[in-house]
Amino acid sequence: MKRLVSLVLAVFLVSSCQQMTETPGEGVDRLLQWSADTVENFSRKPELKNFSSYISKARAVLVLPAIVKAGFFIGAEGGTGVLLARDASGAWGYPAFYTLGAASFGLQFGVQDTETVLVIRNDGALQAIIKDQGKFGADLGITAGIYGTGMEASTTSNLRLDVLAFTNAKVGAFAGASLEGAVLARRNDLNEALYGQGVTPGAIINEGRHKTPRADRLRTLLARF
Repeated sequence: MKRLVSLVLAVFLVSSCQQMTETPGEGVDRLLQWSADTVENFSRKPELKNFSSYISKARAVLVLPAIVKAGFFIGAEGGTGVLLARDASGAWGYPAFYTLGAASFGLQFGVQDTETVLVIRNDGALQAIIKDQGKFGADLGITAGIYGTGMEASTTSNLRLDVLAFTNAKVGAFAGASLEGAVLARRNDLNEALYGQGVTPGAIINEGRHKTPRADRLRTLLARF
């Protein structure tokens, strides 16, 4: 038990230290690069063969290249990523930054580093994320399901889901996790580091008022689907 607790603490310390030692501008570049790597990786995985078909029909995506999960009966997870949506012409727009976090209780154990792509399937779910933040489920009125690899994976054919999460465990194993109760919050510091002071996700996503060549690789990869 002591070894597991030490490992849990180490994972969160490593994750926190990386973010504390980099500037917001460096964090932006890292997340854009890792997000592009995640999309490219998912397109090649036979276990996630349905990923391409869902991306091609998506209203938006939230790419979370590194969600660190850890727990021993009390669990926690967190990670930062980028939200991109299609514009009126169907082309992919520019990214806004969000953090996902969750805490839970129950029979769960392990440590895991997971890359995740949330496929947002309708405009109502997208606008709920942009305008309201909050938890999946009651707060945002968004239903979500998981399609992934590893111990926590479950497949779903529920076409009424607002958000479908494709997940891939890069390191470790974690039993008992889900999107239930997960909270999405805007990362204003990263958005301002990329676009300038006072920028909002609504201005980026809905109004298309901000652009950057630093997101071109990610946008090009998404456009291939």
